Amino acid sequence: MSTGDTTGSVGADVSMDRDRMFPKLTKEQMERLSSHGQRRHFSAGEILLEAGTPIERFYAVIKGAVEIVRPMTTGEELVVVHGTHEFIGDVHTLSGRRSIVRARARTDGEVIELPRENLLTLIQIDSELSAILMRAFILRRVALMASGRGDVVLVGSSHSTGTLRLKEFLARNGYPYSYLDLERDPEAQHVVDRFQVAPEKIPIVLCPGDNVLMNPSNGELAECLGLNEAVDGRKVRDVVIVGAGPAGLAAAVYAASEGLDALVLETMAPGGQAGSSSKIENYLGFPTGVSGNELAARA
Repeated sequence: MSTGDTTGSVGADVSMDRDRMFPKLTKEQMERLSSHGQRRHFSAGEILLEAGTPIERFYAVIKGAVEIVRPMTTGEELVVVHGTHEFIGDVHTLSGRRSIVRARARTDGEVIELPRENLLTLIQIDSELSAILMRAFILRRVALMASGRGDVVLVGSSHSTGTLRLKEFLARNGYPYSYLDLERDPEAQHVVDRFQVAPEKIPIVLCPGDNVLMNPSNGELAECLGLNEAVDGRKVRDVVIVGAGPAGLAAAVYAASEGLDALVLETMAPGGQAGSSSKIENYLGFPTGVSGNELAARA
């Protein structure tokens, strides 16, 4: 079974090249993956990746099929089905953040399993596989963002500064979410009534694990979503860069390319203040200009 057999897949929501979002690896590419991990069998119904848990493994399907579903209060929503020589994951696979989807075996089969650290090593040394994996990971996350599918629900009002702040925070950090507008969506009022929320407590954020936040700060939301869980504050780094604007991101990229262990600190999101700019002109490499958000995403 392949991605072409799915219903409700992310490909239906955005006009993207499915071959790049869900590429099939060649036999030789699968063998290169296998040299960094191990082969393991799975049984139908087995959970390979659970929503809400940090991603510690990367999987490429040798045979069989693995379905990706989004857990919901009303059940599950099918996102895509990965078949032979396809792989599981998106940008959270690289960062080790919590998964927003569940990966479950649809049939008996076999996968190549790589610890996340081995995947990062592979990406550094294998330029061909790196390009395929990175492109697919980024496109999949963009598709989820565009479709409004995620494990977070934001309930608010377009007239609320807190709502606008949280929408910007989630969008700039590339975190998919669903939005319910109190002025337009009847379901939004049901949520407010259910939790007996006072007007000054709006917006409301429904986080994974049934956590409910009332008008949270950016820091409180980041903690609830586990955005910094993969960062070990006790670890000694080669270089710490304060500020993830264009200069900070460039410094991090070049430090990492020289084999240094780099950590970047930013208050809001990658891109810093420049990330909120609608268009940056005269920036090196972008003769017609580029949005701050796109520049940060590429970096």
